[in-house]
Amino acid sequence: MCCLHVFLLLFQDKKKTMSTQPLIRSKQTEKSINGISTQVVCTEFSNYIFIVLTQYGKIGTLVSVTPASRSGDISTSMFTTKVLLGKEEALTHVCAKHLATFVSQEAGNRPVLLGLALKDSSIEAIKAMKDVIKSCQVW
Repeated sequence: MCCLHVFLLLFQDKKKTMSTQPLIRSKQTEKSINGISTQVVCTEFSNYIFIVLTQYGKIGTLVSVTPASRSGDISTSMFTTKVLLGKEEALTHVCAKHLATFVSQEAGNRPVLLGLALKDSSIEAIKAMKDVIKSCQVW
């Protein structure tokens, strides 16, 4: 048997093994929150979690939520937010931190990339959205 033939056999076996588990895990759901259809898609990558939370059917404003340890206390994480794409508003940062902090902590302090397109950003709606995100847990 030639080396190329052996390589192809090994590659086919590896390909069969790899196809049993998806490389990227993703879940999605839709729920009515305060009468507004709300869609959530959560996707796990090796180095971050990507969440789209939309009431418009679009990705909306893209926000990076990143954990940063305090210099004197490595057990307490602070989170920084940065709007990467979209409108820079204070409410966007507040919503992003509230929605993504628990995800990052449960995912081993991985950063979260969050797409937000919200019609209702009330406290009650944000709390309900957090529960919907938990139902799509992939981390």
